[in-house]
Amino acid sequence: MPQDIAWENEYQNPQLITKEDRPQKDVLRFFKFLKKVGGIALENLTVLDLGSGTGRNANYLAELGNKVIGLEISPTAIDLAESRAKEMRIEVEYLLHDIGSVYPFGNETFDLVLDVTSSNSLNSKEREIYLSEVFRVLKKGGYFFVKGLCKEGDKNAKALIKINPGLEPDTYINEDMNLIERVFTQQDFINLYAKYFKIIKLIKKTNYTRFRGQSYKRNFWLAYMKKI
Repeated sequence: MPQDIAWENEYQNPQLITKEDRPQKDVLRFFKFLKKVGGIALENLTVLDLGSGTGRNANYLAELGNKVIGLEISPTAIDLAESRAKEMRIEVEYLLHDIGSVYPFGNETFDLVLDVTSSNSLNSKEREIYLSEVFRVLKKGGYFFVKGLCKEGDKNAKALIKINPGLEPDTYINEDMNLIERVFTQQDFINLYAKYFKIIKLIKKTNYTRFRGQSYKRNFWLAYMKKI
């Protein structure tokens, strides 16, 4: 099943997503880092939110006074994000677009790019496009935040790889959603992203993911990166 169909089904009949309207805590911590360490006030920035979902991060940033564009593969998610933006009386441009394909923006357009567990389902070819496109559209000195799936210490990830392996290394098939997801060791993550960006911080974080009413312990990488 193609990604667009899988995610549209998920947003219409949620099993994994929560449809929360508040920004994620991990993202808020990154914003605090930008203020404290980077000296960046979260206003008057141009921001790209990859896999913007229901707009929980994009709408928050727009409310702070930033120009925000969200790329999202699910029309249902975009409808909800736009509805919430209208209620908040803010403007966010939401575009129906696959983040593993070429982006419809000029070079060095954005000060900040977010990828909050959105690139996990890309295959290796799509992931290379995603990385080169983020590098292209991000301004020199701009920041890139990524939250991705971590393999190390994650028993659920290792079990899924063993039971339902995908065709590519460290991938598994999420049969409930008909998606293939990729997990990363620390070295794999560094090898991939350091080709394009300076990794300032790489944090391993444990979260509990709700799926079909049950909680599952999962590990994630939180990466704070910069285009030099």
